[in-house]
Amino acid sequence: MKVALYARVSKGQEQDPENQLMELRRWATASGHEVVGEFVDEISSRDTRPQKEAVLRMLRLGELDGVAFVALDRWGRTMSELVLEMEEFSQTGKTIISMKEGIDLSTAAGKLFSHVLAAMANFERDRTRERTLAGLARARALGRPIGKRGPDKKKRKKREEINHQKKGRDHIRQKPLPAKPHRSSGGAVHE
Repeated sequence: MKVALYARVSKGQEQDPENQLMELRRWATASGHEVVGEFVDEISSRDTRPQKEAVLRMLRLGELDGVAFVALDRWGRTMSELVLEMEEFSQTGKTIISMKEGIDLSTAAGKLFSHVLAAMANFERDRTRERTLAGLARARALGRPIGKRGPDKKKRKKREEINHQKKGRDHIRQKPLPAKPHRSSGGAVHE
């Protein structure tokens, strides 16, 4: 099986991805998998994980059979992200292997675990929705405005003052200008 080894550290120089990579290399050697590459994201943010994106692209193009990482929190940041990727790769026959949790989507136990995670993610979304709706109902009952709040009173008053001043200037600008004498091409002044 052709696999990618993936590691992620959050704080570049303070953490060393080599600890994760050593463990992944030992696993790959012991299991007899062909390592296509090692991919490391350092100091990544939620939106920028270029090495993970490269692995996902290779999986989707069929260049890899799977990806291995030390722990689920190194691969995904949210349960919903993990569940979506596990479902996608389970359906396409790709393998996701998390060493710490013992997840291997090529096994029945790994597939079961991914279904349990999916159920938990769905439960988490439903609970969040319930809390949000309860909070909105409470706010309505108390007569509080719902949705995005406008600027606070000081900002609103300042904006009104600025608008009032602008209207005054606009009014001044709109007064007709006195007629100015103009010269014709012949040099004579005409009114």
